[in-house]
Parts: sequence; C-alpha cells; structure tokens
Amino acid sequence: MSLHTQLSKHPRVAMGHLPTPLEPMPNLGAQLGLDLWIKRDDCTGIAMGGNKVRQLEYYLGKAQVAKATQVLITGAVQSNFTRTTAAMAAKLGLGCHIQMEERVKNPSALHHSNGNALLDHLLGATLHSYPDGEDEAGADANLRTIAEGLTAKGETPFIIPLSADQPPTGALGYAQAALELITQGKEYDEIFIASGSALTHCGLLFGLRALDDETPITGICVRRDRTQQTARVRQRLEDLSTLLDMPNPVTEKDIRLDGSALAPGYGRMNEETKNAIRRAAECDGVLLDPVYTGKVMSGLISAAQKLQGKRVLFWHTGGQPALFAYADEL
Repeated sequence: MSLHTQLSKHPRVAMGHLPTPLEPMPNLGAQLGLDLWIKRDDCTGIAMGGNKVRQLEYYLGKAQVAKATQVLITGAVQSNFTRTTAAMAAKLGLGCHIQMEERVKNPSALHHSNGNALLDHLLGATLHSYPDGEDEAGADANLRTIAEGLTAKGETPFIIPLSADQPPTGALGYAQAALELITQGKEYDEIFIASGSALTHCGLLFGLRALDDETPITGICVRRDRTQQTARVRQRLEDLSTLLDMPNPVTEKDIRLDGSALAPGYGRMNEETKNAIRRAAECDGVLLDPVYTGKVMSGLISAAQKLQGKRVLFWHTGGQPALFAYADEL
C-alpha cells in the first residue's frame, strides 16, 4: 500500500494555495554557517495562511460528507487554527463557532483584542469562552454541549476536536505535505518544525518515513516539555497509523524533540525567541510569530553550531497575525 493511496481514501476539500514555495534564507544562513532554507507554509492562502489550512482540508472534507451547516472548534485566544477555521468555513458557506481558551497567564489587553482574536471577529465567527487552557477533554466536552444546542435549533454541527483521544485527522494534511516536499526535489540534512498538538510534526514525520526519506526532523516544543511531548508524539503516530491503515514507519530514534525554547511557557516569549524573530526579519525579511515559529527559529539558532555547513530546512507554519497581539512586548 502507498501513502498516496491511503490518503486518497479520506475526504478532502482542496482550498490551500499549494504547493508552497521553498526559498533560501541566505543572510541569516550565512550568519549561522548554514545553507538555510524555508518552507513557506505561511503562504497557504486563506486569511493569512499557515499550517492549519492543510489540516483543515481534511477536517472540512469530513464536514462536507456529514452535510454540516456549522463547524465548531476550540483553541487558545490567539489560535491560528480557529482563525483559519472561521475563514475556510466562511468560504464554504458554513457557520463557525469558536471556543476561546485562556492558555496564557496575565496577558495584555492586546491579547484579547488584536491579532487572531480580531480576525475571528472580522470573519463573523460566533465566539464562546472556556476558562481552563489545559483541559483538552473538558474543552471538547463543552463543544459537544454547544453542538447539542445547535442541533436542537435544526443545525448540523461538525466538531473539530482538540484532545489526543480523537483521530488525528489534521495530521493527514502533513502526510500529504511530505509528498509535496519530495516532489520539490531538494534534500536536507535536517528539518526544524513546531511541535504543539503534534499533528503537523507527526504528519510530516510519518509521511517522509513512509516515503523512505530518512531526513532528521527536530520538533521544537511550544506547549509541553520534552518528556510530555515525546509521549504525545508517540501516541499520535500510532493513532495516525491506525487512521491511514498503514504500518507505523517511524522508529524511536526518529522522534527528536527540543524543549530549550519553551520557557516560560506556551504563548510566552523569552529573550532568545524575541531575538530570533528580530533576526529573521532584519536579515531576510521573514516574519515569525511569538507562539510557534519564533520558538522554532530560536531552537534552530541554538543548534546551528552543531550543523555547520549543513543544508537545513525551517518549516514556517505561519501565525504572523499573533505578532500584533504581542506588540507591547516586541
């Protein structure tokens, strides 16, 4: 069985601007002693793009099969996932309900009024709040309660779940991205990517290994520490194996995680992350975000000394709207 064949068995609504470009970052690369490249998944289109477009093509494919009229999703106040869901739902003529979780301690006023939160309003989503940012099961349960209310009104709701006990449908989008990367014809000594929900990280890792590509992939922890994230990645890979009905091609040595950029926690920056954001912008005109890609670049910069002369790929997963919610810190 092939990866392409197994992916084709899952409904998908093709909306992204794909394939996304591969571009050099010559100036920062020269500073770091690397042949540095960037995969521009910030250019996937749909309301400022980002990695969630690839994931949502499969979730919304399922929603269309279910003849949904409303899409429900939960995420952080500055979630790229919820913003992209609202945009893609609007394009498909679906209503969208966003449940905003409080994941960042003591945020500024901008956190709730700018960036992705502002875009959620502009995109016409119905907004709900959930006070606990670390209760995935509870957040999903509350979505089901909202869905029951919509059903009682004659709507057909479709829930995009958060917790890791649900099928990793979004990871299909990054197994598909592995196929795309292979066809673009460049080889890399290492790939750096964000590891949060783990669907992007696991989808790409599973996809490349299923295609017999052994390129090392380092996932930079953006929400959980290395120990917690390693367990999550293992679980999600097994779940993806089940979903695709394929043997899991990933070995234990393939699971590479770096938690050095995480502190002081999810959605909060340290000086190294701020520095990484500034360097990418000033050197190569590339905008990174404080929550995901800034931390990935921080991790890459820290690893550069061990990778001298190597060709390294930085996978840009988007998220730039969040910059405006952190303006007071930047």
